[in-house]
Amino acid sequence: MIILGLDPGLGTTGWGVIAADGNRLSHIANGQIKTDSKMPLARRLLALDLALSDLLLEHRPDSAAVEEVFVNENPQSTLKLGQARGVVLLGASRSGLDVGEYAARLVKKSVVGVGNAGKEQVHAMVARLLPGARIAGADAADALAVAITHAHHVASARRMGGR
Repeated sequence: MIILGLDPGLGTTGWGVIAADGNRLSHIANGQIKTDSKMPLARRLLALDLALSDLLLEHRPDSAAVEEVFVNENPQSTLKLGQARGVVLLGASRSGLDVGEYAARLVKKSVVGVGNAGKEQVHAMVARLLPGARIAGADAADALAVAITHAHHVASARRMGGR
């Protein structure tokens, strides 16, 4: 199964593609979609959508996983994050994919073992779980962590007789 993990953001959306064969995971690709902060919001959202469409066509994932929104102290930042997340959810869903959604604490717990792990710990564990992967930055590492979490949850559901 090919899984696309996404860590949405208006400025930078991290993405990571992994292959899951039971408990065996392998890295396929990762990167970041960046939008120009000088562009109007609608154009930035369109740029994100177009880049995501290209990723979906290139990697043809079987499913996608997206990190849930956390509330910032700045309401404007939270709103923009929510809009970027909406574009990502719509794009993946429009492609016919089932989309898993995971809270940041659950992702950290799944990958590192504790829900309050720091970004460095997540990055280090992703690198350990996907040996040889050249990770394009913190947002890409987070996206790979979301994909890994989804792989674990799908495998668990299958073992329990679900999905």
